[in-house]
Formats: sequence, C-alpha cells, structure tokens
Amino acid sequence: MATVTVDGIITRYEVVGSGPPLLMYSPGGFDSSLENWRSFSIYRTLKLLDHLGQRYSCIIFDRRESGLSGGRVERIGWEDYVAQGRGLLDHLGVDRAHLMGGCVGCSSVAAFAISNPQRVMSMVLFSPAGGPRYRMSQHARLNQHAAFAAENGLEAVVELSRSHSKSFSQDPRCGPWVTVIRTDPEFAKSYAMVDPDRYQTVVVGMARSMFNRDTVPGPEPEDLMQLDIPALIVPGQDASHAPSAARYLQECLPQAQYWDMPVSQQTEETAPARVLEFLDSLQ
Repeated sequence: MATVTVDGIITRYEVVGSGPPLLMYSPGGFDSSLENWRSFSIYRTLKLLDHLGQRYSCIIFDRRESGLSGGRVERIGWEDYVAQGRGLLDHLGVDRAHLMGGCVGCSSVAAFAISNPQRVMSMVLFSPAGGPRYRMSQHARLNQHAAFAAENGLEAVVELSRSHSKSFSQDPRCGPWVTVIRTDPEFAKSYAMVDPDRYQTVVVGMARSMFNRDTVPGPEPEDLMQLDIPALIVPGQDASHAPSAARYLQECLPQAQYWDMPVSQQTEETAPARVLEFLDSLQ
C-alpha cells in the first residue's frame, strides 16, 4: 500500500485491479478504512473488490481520521472528504473516474459529483446510510463524546483511546479522532492541547452540520436534482441504512437506476454482477 499527502493530511491508499478508474469511498462510518471493502458487514460476503478489480482499477483508501490516514482537529464536513478523494485522483493522474460509495461513503460520492461533476463518469451508491434513526445515533455519539471531553479533558480522551482498540462507534467517548490518536503520537500530543471551548464548538458543529436531515446526510436535494450523471442505487435495510434513504436518492437523481433487490438477496453472485452491468454499460 502507498500514502500521499492531501491537503496536509496523510492518506493511505491501494489500487486493486486494472481498467477504467473506480474511486471507492469506504463504508464504516467514522471508521471508513479501506479494509472495510473486504471485512465490514455485508461487504465481507459480497467480495466486490474480487469481482470489480477484474475489469476496473479500484482505488480504495482510508478516509481521513480512519485506518492509517491522518487527520486534523477541525469542523469536518462532506466537502473535506471530497477534497481527499479529489486530491488522490490528482496524485494518480486521473481526470475522470467512476465513483462508488458504501454506507456513509454515498454522501461523499454525491457531494463529490455536485462540486466536481466534470470529473465523475458515474455513481454507484451502495446501501446509503441515512434515515431518522441514523441521524439520531450519530448525534448521540458525538454528544456523548463532547460530554466526556468537557467533563474529563482531552488528555483523558487520549488515555482512554489508547487503553483499548474500540472504534468511535463502539465507544463514543473516544471521539472521531480516535484512530489518529492511536497511530500518530505527535497528533495525540497536539490534540490534548487544543483549547477546550474551541473543541466543543468543533464537535457540536459537526453533529449539527454533517447529520442534518432524516434521510441521506450531506448534499441538498435541489443540488442532487441538477446532476446529469448516471447512478446505480442499491438499498440497505436497517436502522442505519434505511430503505427510505435509497428511495430519496432515487427521487432526487434524474439518471438513477434503482436495483430493487432485498438485502437478503444481495449476494456475491448477484451484487457484483449488477454493479458491473451498470459500469460496463457506460464504457
């Protein structure tokens, strides 16, 4: 695997397979590491990389604040994730690419297409994260972390993060910078010295601005409706990947194809084939 610095943040990435470029925003919430395409939830059984890599150059990467990528204490927004993917394409010399998102990666893909439509050949939106319960759970995690940090201080956050290997979703007290705290001692040192009031503003602001609606978070519907980009939408079906979120994208995107397939029937035999059928039709 390789690394590149994008906007001052180290990004770990890997290119799997060969063919037209396919930039893939990983599933996994605030722990969106590239390994999740092989090991996380339903993606473990779908083996998408094994199949897509036979015909496409699958560009996978650790989203900032995930895996072995770096991070920065700031009020992160969807455009920051867009900038990371765009910078990675620039580094690889790729002008235009297909984009694929899993879970919360779908919000980044949609935001990328809105801000950089000339660079997006198509979008695959696989099990988009969203729905009222998803919004509520993300707000609860960030608020729980903010409360722990306010009561105990950021040095206590560092100590707690280093005391176990749980992710932010598994132990919200650790916060969204937990992986960088563990992998970068210099970051951990500077993190502990951040002004407490400024830090609270950052975390509370992220909860309000990132998870801002009871459907797919991020892009405004009016912006989605202006996109002239082919899209394949594959629905999820649980509290974090509400079917209503997938239907929302179908309603907003003018060139959307909706694969009306229950999650129980999304298998290694069916799902990669459907994604390849969509991508191949655009070549």
